[in-house]
Amino acid sequence: MATKIRLKRIGRRNRPFYRMVAMDARSRRDGAAIEELGWYNPIDNDKSFELKNDRILHWLSEGAQPTEAAKKLLKRSGLSHRWHLMKQGLNQSDIDKEMKKWDLDRQEKTKTRKASTSVKADDMISDKLKDIEQKKSHDNGKDKDTEAPEDNIGEEE
Repeated sequence: MATKIRLKRIGRRNRPFYRMVAMDARSRRDGAAIEELGWYNPIDNDKSFELKNDRILHWLSEGAQPTEAAKKLLKRSGLSHRWHLMKQGLNQSDIDKEMKKWDLDRQEKTKTRKASTSVKADDMISDKLKDIEQKKSHDNGKDKDTEAPEDNIGEEE
């Protein structure tokens, strides 16, 4: 049987919530699953998810193929890297060392991303403030003679 690891949509309209499941590739998206392997909430700010690592590795060893969306979650959790190391034939202690390196590298990348986004946001704010100040100084520097005369309709002179 061709088995897939994929996301099964649950949740109401405009509020998606997904379960990661192992299911027959021929069944429909929300059809009956063989086993539930975790969940994913795309609405949450942190894009939170929880996966059953040992069961996912079991299904991968059985030949299940993850879909693109499932692959992204597996990469984010580190399971994809762990599976790659297991396929290379490394023993458990070496895999644990490599996973610690991966985790430290991942933390470093997230720190630099957060720092760069905050710097970009600060730069954008300062640029906007400069533009506003320039407009104000430009508007205040205009001569009254160059401005269009106002119509005094309805006023007595």
